[in-house]
Amino acid sequence: MQNHPVYQLSSAIVDELASTFPDIATEVGIVGHDDRWTDLSPEGAQQAMHALRVMRSRVDALPTPETDWDRLAIELARATLDEEASHFEHEDNLRDLNSMASPLQSIREIWDHMAKESEEDWTNIIYRLERLPAALDGYRTSLDAGRRKGMAVAERQVRAAVEQCRVSAGSGSRLIGLLDAYEAVDGSAAMRGRLETAVTDARTAFQGFGDYLADTYATDAADHDGVGAERYVRAAYRFLGMEIDPVATYEWGWDQVAELGAQMRAVASEIQPGASMAEVDALLRSDPGRTVPDAAALSSFIQGRLDDALERLTGTHFDVPEPIRTVTVNIAPPGSSLGAYYVGPSEDFARPGSVWWSLTPEGPYPVFDEVSTAYHEGFPGHHLQVGVQISLADQLSRLHRLWVWKPGAGEGWALYAERFMNELGFFEKPDYVFGWLSGQMLRACRVVIDIGSHLDLRIPEGQPFHPGESWSFDTAVDMLVDYAALGRPYAESEVTRYLGWPGQAISYKVGENAILEIRNEAKAQLGPDFDTKAFHARLLEVGPVGLDVLRREMAG
Repeated sequence: MQNHPVYQLSSAIVDELASTFPDIATEVGIVGHDDRWTDLSPEGAQQAMHALRVMRSRVDALPTPETDWDRLAIELARATLDEEASHFEHEDNLRDLNSMASPLQSIREIWDHMAKESEEDWTNIIYRLERLPAALDGYRTSLDAGRRKGMAVAERQVRAAVEQCRVSAGSGSRLIGLLDAYEAVDGSAAMRGRLETAVTDARTAFQGFGDYLADTYATDAADHDGVGAERYVRAAYRFLGMEIDPVATYEWGWDQVAELGAQMRAVASEIQPGASMAEVDALLRSDPGRTVPDAAALSSFIQGRLDDALERLTGTHFDVPEPIRTVTVNIAPPGSSLGAYYVGPSEDFARPGSVWWSLTPEGPYPVFDEVSTAYHEGFPGHHLQVGVQISLADQLSRLHRLWVWKPGAGEGWALYAERFMNELGFFEKPDYVFGWLSGQMLRACRVVIDIGSHLDLRIPEGQPFHPGESWSFDTAVDMLVDYAALGRPYAESEVTRYLGWPGQAISYKVGENAILEIRNEAKAQLGPDFDTKAFHARLLEVGPVGLDVLRREMAG
């Protein structure tokens, strides 16, 4: 029972946060804010800071918690508001530009999350399109303030952002797809005309924003990609909810690289005895019997794997709420960073959960490494994790269910889900085991590349890979190609992502390791009474909170 006033306040805070950050509200599925943008100007930042401080004071005025869930709800409310405020207190909004997770990507990609069925849906889309030029103007004002303070981001991130603006302004813009989507609803000619004008103006705004970045902002862009130890440790805590020793974590990452390399070589010998790792990788990527011809075939392949997993594991190893017993697979519009991602269901489940693949333009596409990715992004990874959280309305605060997301526990669970599917035998071919290990190797490489690049650490002398050398962009790309079996375009996109999003890349492997430690501790404590399904239920119930909080709640 939710008798404590924290639950009512939590709901009010979600509404206030959604009003303050309407683009995030759309992404997490909170309705009622789809016609507006977050005010990205310096004035908008000041207003957001004031709102966050008022909300924080209301949390501080709450009475003493009566239950453990009350206590957790209050703790998460404080931590969430403090974290949002910290973004502005450190003036990170003045340098919030990168290739993967900055306001630019939200503005470019938010249309994928918006409903497109009713006249009201299209009215929201048109309103938001019409306000897009002003949103970019406010964003530019903040970035320019940061530039004049000497806070411009690295040149590599600027180049990536400029390219994304060019795509959004050009003939391949996902905005043009809105015109095609509108035809399916048989709307009025007047609204169609308004939509066309808004799309044209929005594309022009992207062109202008890209020109600003290329012609003005880039002149002050930093030459060095790394952000240094102070910013890195602060960013890592934001993603993990746990303090780390970055040097010790760097050394642990290299241990993981060595261990996974040995496992990959053993599986490679099963696939093609006597062949090198590079030869096995080439076989898996080019053999017609191991690839699918086009994006539609890849989507169908992934959908089949997810449907099968849902059918076989629901009720046995996982409790799956009824509203999330389906998940859709989609191909992302062109221009996105390569890879896969998940979009959760809306608060009322009217928008289903969905997985998205951003692919190179032409097939064929190998599938050896997509099976583990399907389980990571879909079921039992993010789709189960997010869906369970949203479904626990009678137990968790609304803020906990809809706004709290620490990648350490969030991405850690998804990586753990891959490992668990291997434990259950769902990787029935050596190809798929090799693909899973390649994904594990990718996450281990992320640890050493991310920390090493941002802290300017050298590669250890005892390593077979560039011993004693400093990290460079090309060295990092080579490691992902040679060790994690990534194609070079994907590897380049990955490294650009790490360099512009410090601390996030380590959350997968560090988070998975924390969950494995928690499971091992529970097994040791409970012995034969350990129940895997109950363990999963409790872990998902607590959700993607900070790793320190997760460990405490699982031990309690």
